[in-house]
Amino acid sequence: MPTEKTKNFSQLNLRNEILVSLQRLEFSQMTEIQSRSLPITLGGHDLIGQAKTGSGKTIAFGLVALNSLQVNSLVTQGLVLCPTRELADQVCRELRKLATALPNVKILPIYGGVNINYQRRSLQHGAHIIVGTPGRVGDHLRRGYLQLDQLKLLVLDEADRMLDMGFFDSIAEIIEQTPNKRQTLLFSTTYPDQVKEVSKQFQRNPETVTVASQHTPLDIQCHFYDVTKIKKYDALVAGLSQHHSGQTLIFSNTQNGCRDLAARLQKEGYASAALHGGLEQRDRDEIWARFAGGSLSVLIATDVAARGLDVKGLPLVINYELNRDPSVFVHRMGRTGRAGERGLVITLIDTNRDQLKASDLEPAIGQSVDLSRPPQLTRKNPDPPQWVTLKIDLGKKQKLRPGDILGALTGGGLAGDAVGKIHIFVFASYVAIKKKDAREGLHILNEQTLKGRRAKARRL
Repeated sequence: MPTEKTKNFSQLNLRNEILVSLQRLEFSQMTEIQSRSLPITLGGHDLIGQAKTGSGKTIAFGLVALNSLQVNSLVTQGLVLCPTRELADQVCRELRKLATALPNVKILPIYGGVNINYQRRSLQHGAHIIVGTPGRVGDHLRRGYLQLDQLKLLVLDEADRMLDMGFFDSIAEIIEQTPNKRQTLLFSTTYPDQVKEVSKQFQRNPETVTVASQHTPLDIQCHFYDVTKIKKYDALVAGLSQHHSGQTLIFSNTQNGCRDLAARLQKEGYASAALHGGLEQRDRDEIWARFAGGSLSVLIATDVAARGLDVKGLPLVINYELNRDPSVFVHRMGRTGRAGERGLVITLIDTNRDQLKASDLEPAIGQSVDLSRPPQLTRKNPDPPQWVTLKIDLGKKQKLRPGDILGALTGGGLAGDAVGKIHIFVFASYVAIKKKDAREGLHILNEQTLKGRRAKARRL
């Protein structure tokens, strides 16, 4: 068992291939949730893990899923249930990174918004680990496309959020089709009665690990602006004008609110878009790829749509509206101030409507909510993004990989530092190109073949 002083992955009973992957990823020191939970879970015990966003819990349960995997047996041995498609996709990517040194490991995402017949065909070829949302996983079980009779590990990720979204019955239906001797890991930011009930019904003598928020006042600076409803938008623009130096994530509680803010901020000159559950999956993928790639500077999102989104170095989060649940505020804070970087959270509070919500925040964030006036409204033209996103009509279905796109662009004469983030989805891929090189990059992609196919690319 690792000591508190070392917290080194090499001291765990992990297979050599996983240690190689961790070394490649430059992971050596464990986070608190990892150092406290892994000695328990690698020993086969059930776990309740309370940890905030950004604490490293995906690695914590991912190592357990991969360490005991029988690669030669192409049956579903691990199942991770997540509240949203975005989080499921993020978890899937993290697990694949951990599995790079393990040959022939198949990790399959299963969620709505993707053609179910395409997923059915993928399931027919087998998968070692499924990462999915309760609704779509349950759908495949009912249709007989997925079997869980040989499942070893079940992970309920962000269990409190899944239950808030009404997935209790779906989760119960899924668990009924798994072996009784499985290991069950439950991760949750909060531990309300619903989560306790799930643990009571579906876990066996679980051990509990509780980790405080990874964010402290040194990591994140919070500004609380006292505004009236009629002045709220002006306060938002004032905050952006003063503090927007990169990408900004704005939270609104409704789909209509997201759409309205995106439209108004576009008129202010901000490269902005709305992300919410009312969009088709392909549109959500596209908006997310543009924001992550830097061609969108402002993203307005609902809490559900933002689950699982991870942008490194995000400097600013703005709460345009408060949620009733203080833990949601903590989740929102967790989008900035990561990996030792400083972050800023601006919250607009209408004391006529939000006073009770604001007072509930103090114990959740460990600091007082001190209201101040927003900065004076002085409109200025925002700096345009320095990146452009190109869309390619090939994706995972054609077995396209980021290296294929990068190789085509650099082989065609584009400098490596002109190519930014690359995101590959089922039927399409996205690559960020520096604005000054976008025309050349588009020309190269439309003249190249990728995976033996002529690619069609366009600028978004």
